[in-house]
Amino acid sequence: MQIGQGTNTQIDAKTLILATRPWSFSMTAISVTSAALLALPTFNVWLYVVTLLGMIFAHAATNLINDYYDVKSGVDQPDAPTAKYRPHPLVEGSLKPEHVMTESVALYGLAGLIGVYLLVLRGWPIALLAAIGGIASFTYTATPVQYKHRGLGELSVFLMWGPLMMLGSHFVQTGSFAQASDVLWVSLPIGIWVALVLLANNLKDIQYDRRMGAETLGTLLGREGALGLFMALVVVIYLVTVLAIVAGALPLWSLIVFLSAPQALQELL
Repeated sequence: MQIGQGTNTQIDAKTLILATRPWSFSMTAISVTSAALLALPTFNVWLYVVTLLGMIFAHAATNLINDYYDVKSGVDQPDAPTAKYRPHPLVEGSLKPEHVMTESVALYGLAGLIGVYLLVLRGWPIALLAAIGGIASFTYTATPVQYKHRGLGELSVFLMWGPLMMLGSHFVQTGSFAQASDVLWVSLPIGIWVALVLLANNLKDIQYDRRMGAETLGTLLGREGALGLFMALVVVIYLVTVLAIVAGALPLWSLIVFLSAPQALQELL
C-alpha cells in the first residue's frame, strides 16, 4: 500500500485514539512516575500530572508520525506483521495520511505548550531535553534519517524512555540535577525493558524487514543472535538492579524484583 490510498472520509474518536497506540503509554507512565517518586518527600502532584500528560502527548505524536513515514516509505504494507498484531488505521485505510499528520502535529503542539510552561518554571535544561527528545522522535522513521531502520531503534528507545525521560521528569520535580546519579541508575533497567519491547517486535518481523530492506537488530544479528541479546539484556536488568542497590540509588527491599526471576528464566529457557 502506498500512502494516500485510504478511502474512508469518516473518522471517529476511537479510530484516532487507536492510531496513537495507547496501550504503549504504560511505558511512559512508568518512566515518568519512577523518576517523580525519586523526588520524595518533595513530590509535587501537579508537576507530575503536567509532566506525564506532556510525555504522553509526545509519545502519541511519535507513534503517529512513525506510522506515517513507515507507510510513506513503503515499509508498512497490508501484509506487514505490525498490521496484523495491532490496529494500523493508516494501512487499513480508516485514516488518510492527512488525518494522521494533523493529529500528530496537534499532539506535538500540546506537548510543546506543556514544555513551554515547564521551561518558564524550571529553565533552559527543559528546552535542551525537549529538543533532544523531539529530534529523536521525528527522525525515528522520517526520511532521510530513518535511524530505526539502521539498527538504532533499540538504543534510541533505551535512551529516551530511560535516562532522558527520567532525568527530565525528576528535574521538573526538583529543579536540580543533584540526584542525577541515582536517577541514572534507576533509569537503566527501565530503559532496557522498553528496548526489549522493540527488540521482541523486531524478532518477530525479521523475515519481513529483510524483504523490505529495513535494518534492525533482528536482521543484523539474525534470529539466534537477537534472541541471545534479548536473554542477555534480561539478565543485565537484574544485575543493574543489584548494582543500583549497592550504589544507594535503590533501597534494599528493591530485591523484591527477584521474585520475578524464575518466571523470566522459564520464559527464556
